[in-house]
Amino acid sequence: MKRHDLMMKGGFVAMVMAVVPGTGQAAEGRTYYGFQAEQFEYRLGDENEKRLVWDADAFWGTDELKLRWQGEGERDLDADINEGLENRLVLQTPISDFFDAKAGVRLDTPTGTDRWYGTVGIMGLAPQWIEVDADLFVSETGDGSARLDLEYEGLITNRVILTPSIELNAAFSEDREIEVGTGISSAEIGLRLSYDLIDRSVAPYIGVSYERKFGDTADFAKEDGEDFEATYIVTGLRLMF
Repeated sequence: MKRHDLMMKGGFVAMVMAVVPGTGQAAEGRTYYGFQAEQFEYRLGDENEKRLVWDADAFWGTDELKLRWQGEGERDLDADINEGLENRLVLQTPISDFFDAKAGVRLDTPTGTDRWYGTVGIMGLAPQWIEVDADLFVSETGDGSARLDLEYEGLITNRVILTPSIELNAAFSEDREIEVGTGISSAEIGLRLSYDLIDRSVAPYIGVSYERKFGDTADFAKEDGEDFEATYIVTGLRLMF
């Protein structure tokens, strides 16, 4: 279970205890919900390249089973087009004290070819409070791929937080239509410094993000006259409700 789920769950329990007289614990089977925009940011890259990037999720359900939407996207503000738009809808259930399993569908609607995927994965907290989100995907064309997201929140003070993150993408087969090659296809490394304005609900941040494509995926980008690596200065807002 993600850290923000744990915090929201704790807040919900406290609320129930406050409004239900004589209640020492939350009633079983109660539903709860939450929304988080982990990233909602403006990126400035080489040659004043400008992008808007977002990464958000929302959930509704009980301790035993919840429905989660995960969405992320990237818009090229210079060309005024969406370069990537991904939405996932999954069912999620606990498999241990700190990890949940999830399964569902994913739809990508980038500038080019759309893709449907089936997806299974796990998400939760590894030792040292590292947030882990790992997924396997199988597309409508039968191509397999995987993604691993790792993030850690390092408290400098109670309000100032330094967050390193890394995302790795790999493909088990080539998909020329969406210009993805076999093997490690891309990686993104980020470092963001945030300040909690309102508890942990609203936190502006600044940072840096480095992206790189590898192998045949990088070759496809070069053939199209696109950069296979880029560094961005980022500024944004993290929201949690």
